[in-house]
Parts: sequence; C-alpha cells; structure tokens
Amino acid sequence: MKVKKYQRIRNLREDADLTQAALGRAINIPQRTYAYYESGERMIPPHVLCALADYYQVSVDYLLDRTENKKLNR
Repeated sequence: MKVKKYQRIRNLREDADLTQAALGRAINIPQRTYAYYESGERMIPPHVLCALADYYQVSVDYLLDRTENKKLNR
C-alpha cells in the first residue's frame, strides 16, 4: 500500500544539508528505512515521528502537514 509522500521531512532534511544516511544515524534507523518513509513507501511509526519532531524541534502535526506552524506546543 502506497501512502502519502512525506515532503516535509525531506524538505527539513535538505534544509539542514543532511543525507538520508546521516539523518538515519541521528535518529537510529537505517538509511533505507528512512528513504522508505520519505518516499511514502512505508508509513512512519509514532516513535520515529517523535524522534524526527524532537530532532528538528517542530511539532508532529507540522511533519504530517496538518499545520503550517512549526512551533511545539509546550
């Protein structure tokens, strides 16, 4: 099953000048797995969404394209 592409995680990664491999290492997942998430080949599990949100200091809603607001609600 093909899911929606996660364009925001790709944009954030590219804006940070990171490779998929470097980001995978930063959040402790293999590069290939991260590539599947970015391309929409696999859904991103909650623990990975949280790791990405923490890494980029944005909300999970922002990563999922549910808001334009990057800020965390703390």
